Amino acid sequence: MSARRRQDFLFHRTTGLFAASVLVILAGIIASLTIGAWPALREFGPGFVTRVEWDPVNEQFGAMIAIGGTLATSFIALAVAVPISFGVALFLTEICPAWLRRPLGTAVELLAGVPSIIYGMWGFFVFAPLFADYVQPLLASTLGQVPVIGKLFAGSQTGLGILTAGLILSIMIIPFIASVMRDVFTIVPAVLKESAYGLGCTKWEVACRVVLPYTRNGVVGGVMLGLGRALGETMAVTFVIGNAHRLSWSLFAAGSSISSTLANEFGEAEKALHVASLYALGLILFAITFIVLCAAKLMLVRMQRREGTA
Repeated sequence: MSARRRQDFLFHRTTGLFAASVLVILAGIIASLTIGAWPALREFGPGFVTRVEWDPVNEQFGAMIAIGGTLATSFIALAVAVPISFGVALFLTEICPAWLRRPLGTAVELLAGVPSIIYGMWGFFVFAPLFADYVQPLLASTLGQVPVIGKLFAGSQTGLGILTAGLILSIMIIPFIASVMRDVFTIVPAVLKESAYGLGCTKWEVACRVVLPYTRNGVVGGVMLGLGRALGETMAVTFVIGNAHRLSWSLFAAGSSISSTLANEFGEAEKALHVASLYALGLILFAITFIVLCAAKLMLVRMQRREGTA
């Protein structure tokens, strides 16, 4: 075997080993979570997912409150962050002056590197008091008076709760989504955009009919990156969500998420069933993330098939 073939063989095997190590690590995480959660799953069965009790004293545990808080805060974060991130990325690539593009893009990337505990401290000491004094009364007096959705904006106005946690998460994930969108927007061939402008399209039409279809996979990937950060965020949510194990229709009410529950209780859990229930929450969070990523992949596949049919 020649030297070049040996090098190619070693390169092929080494990269294959690196790829296989990812699967091994993933399998190890799943196995460790399942083993740790097994006592709770055996005790409560599938009903652990739908149980609302979380009582460490009497060893009664359920995941519904934490799951609801996780999904609610992540949905709020995405609803706020995705359109803002799209606007930021579109401005940086299509509208921003050349002299401002680099410093503004650097600022967005720097925001992505801010530790989550800084966001949590800022949210607790600065954002939450201002939110309680100005924003929550406004929401309660406007949207709170609407018959159907009014329940979402009722209750005590302390500044902490599900809505606050969702807004803090949105601020955290905007830099991630905006950075990915900006990078994929820049790879759109200039000839496509220039052709659209030549046909009389506006910047909005170019963004919606040329840039977005061309970069669809990258945009969805950026949104999924932000969603993954929102689902698993711990310290920032723990500071501002209120950490109360109860369900409420009000977004102003205190709640808990899977990550905040793990952060608050894992170090102090002494009973074996309590520890196993926390492991079970971690396994559920892993499953939620996996399901979301699979749904995004299926959505992309269906969109590609529709384009092929058309």
